[in-house]
Amino acid sequence: MADRYLHLTGTATGRFLTRRLGLPQPAHLRRWSLETPTLPGPVVHLTAKDSAVTDELATVLAACGPEVVARADRPAGIVLDATAVDTAAGLGAVHAALHPVVRSLAPGGRVVVLGTRPSPEDHHQAAAQQALEGFVRSLGKEIGKGATVQLLRLAPGAVAAAESTLRFLLSPRSAYISGQVIELTDAAPGPVADWAAPLAGRTALVTGAARGIGASVASVLARDGAHVICLDVPQAQDELTRTADRLGATALPLDITADDAAGRIAAAAPDGLDILVHNAGITRDRRLANMPADRWAQVIDVNLDSVLRTTDALLENGTLRHGGRIVATASIAGIAGNNGQTNYAASKAGVIGLVRSLAPRAAAGHGVTVNAVAPGFIETRMTAAVPLFIREAGRRMNSLSQGGLPVDVAETIAWFAQPASSAVNGQIVRVCGQSLLGA
Repeated sequence: MADRYLHLTGTATGRFLTRRLGLPQPAHLRRWSLETPTLPGPVVHLTAKDSAVTDELATVLAACGPEVVARADRPAGIVLDATAVDTAAGLGAVHAALHPVVRSLAPGGRVVVLGTRPSPEDHHQAAAQQALEGFVRSLGKEIGKGATVQLLRLAPGAVAAAESTLRFLLSPRSAYISGQVIELTDAAPGPVADWAAPLAGRTALVTGAARGIGASVASVLARDGAHVICLDVPQAQDELTRTADRLGATALPLDITADDAAGRIAAAAPDGLDILVHNAGITRDRRLANMPADRWAQVIDVNLDSVLRTTDALLENGTLRHGGRIVATASIAGIAGNNGQTNYAASKAGVIGLVRSLAPRAAAGHGVTVNAVAPGFIETRMTAAVPLFIREAGRRMNSLSQGGLPVDVAETIAWFAQPASSAVNGQIVRVCGQSLLGA
């Protein structure tokens, strides 16, 4: 369902009325398209304190595409290197660097603050680096005009590992992500021959791919060069086949909760999988006092237990190739909870637990990364059926004052899936416009 309020605020009359009434004024978000593959304008590279990574970071930023400059009147992006900030007094340099330029950021611009992991041995450094998280989350809530702000924590001596992430965060592909903290490992990035098709030669399987977010994920992965196997329940076979045919993909009608699901996936990908996207999910909402056991069990089985079973089996039987990517779909409901969704929130919080536990072991044992997206209010047929006032609250209760689109989730998954994203592991990235729920 179209967001009529967003359309209204794009008109002169709408801007006048909402300004006078003190109502949210969402900005039109610039998303990726063939016509707008990059943000318009240069990226300003700033340093809060002399840093050992300054020169290497400049090289990586230059490879990302946009022109990198020391200053600009209307920059499309600002990258602040705060990796060397290690005292409370040193935080003044963060203010000194951004205060003069943040107001000049172009509408829809990007701010990326670079930090490091808080040290368990140096509590002064830990305090300063943790302070950057509060700073970034607050700046994301006040910056406005469709701009976004992120904190990217680099592993020591691993600046090159950040290229795929900086490309993503400084592009239109990250339009609905803000206030996020992303921590990179020191894993070496895999090679990308062509950044226009970074998934060329790779095979991906997407569950729940017949429609909505799953169909969008399949579309973006195919756009980026992957051969996609689209999986959904047999009841959705007609829609699944249409989606697969449109993308030149393979349709696999299959109930992911079936006992033989992993075996049938392996048979459908005899040469192995490079990317496994667990997108299938259901809701059976009801307050706990009124929730029968079958509604609880159905949600846990589809959203969590099937993810655990198929992941384990595909890792153990070697279907997921070395250098592969596993991406699961969590939810902000799994982070913040939601009235009437104890089953759903439990399943999605379980996905987060899976990712955090499995990620280091899968990387060490199989060379496979494990990450999750946590969508907020995304404009789908499901949210279109939500009552008007609840739907409007979902759209406005975030820093961008609007709902996201399925493509916003898909672009995030495609970034996780890139061979150059080896250092992105064990991350839960909220695609929610910095929802006020769950911070």
